[in-house]
Amino acid sequence: MMTQAAEKVRSWFADNIWLVVGQIVTIGGAFAALFAYGIRLEHRVYTMEHRGAEYTVARLAELQQRITILEQQSRRHEASIIRIVDVMTRELGKPVK
Repeated sequence: MMTQAAEKVRSWFADNIWLVVGQIVTIGGAFAALFAYGIRLEHRVYTMEHRGAEYTVARLAELQQRITILEQQSRRHEASIIRIVDVMTRELGKPVK
């Protein structure tokens, strides 16, 4: 013999079974995503511990070298643009024939 409240709960679950299943799947997916993130993070930490500081220093030195090259190219391009603008503005100052 069921009480009225238990009957209402059972009826609600029967009417909304797909909602409940969807919520369970969503919560399971969220837990799986958090678990995967934790594994990736742990793998990164393990990799850093395994490779050591030497690898990190070498990688940063390589990045610094790339940045220096890009800065040099940028300066050359800037000088070229300034020269082009000077030539073009000189042409503007000449009288038209």
